[in-house]
Amino acid sequence: MSKVIQLAILASGNGTNAQQISEYFADKPEVNVNVIIYNKRDAYVATRAEKLGIEARYFNRHSFYETDDVLTFLKSREIDYVILAGFLLLVPENLLAAFPNRIINIHPALLPKYGGKGMYGHNVHEAVVANHEKETGITIHIVDHRYDCGTTLFQARCEVLPADTADDVAAKIHLLEKEYFPRVIEAVVLNKPIPKQ
Repeated sequence: MSKVIQLAILASGNGTNAQQISEYFADKPEVNVNVIIYNKRDAYVATRAEKLGIEARYFNRHSFYETDDVLTFLKSREIDYVILAGFLLLVPENLLAAFPNRIINIHPALLPKYGGKGMYGHNVHEAVVANHEKETGITIHIVDHRYDCGTTLFQARCEVLPADTADDVAAKIHLLEKEYFPRVIEAVVLNKPIPKQ
């Protein structure tokens, strides 16, 4: 019997992607969403985790940057991969060192466009619309010590129509995230071919 791959999901807010990932793996015995870690006290992702029957653990900014509390906790849970799902802090060096090439993020744009500090969520979609882009999409990538700069694993694209608002673009991006993020995670952690759009 091979070891079950243990995932920790890190989130900062609503937790839509965290829920979709958790539901995707709920009936897949090879991969287990072990815990959801969140860094904003009132983040709705904690409520989602409770409804899913997954432990949620709060760590503040100090715990991430000034102590080894988060790393010690992840090690205690025998975590294999860390998944960022709307997690807005820069991943600290101690986690990068402990999980080399095993921290995966999703970004709601086609990197390297619209990446970097402050470029998350609706900020990205508003910039895409303001610049009259004809397409946008998602990028799933390995996390390194800079925002949105790690090795790209997967991109999926969608059209941006001239009449699209930032909300319209957000809706298209959510569909891509739902369809591809769990599948790409599965491929990476089980060492299978990454799907194509």
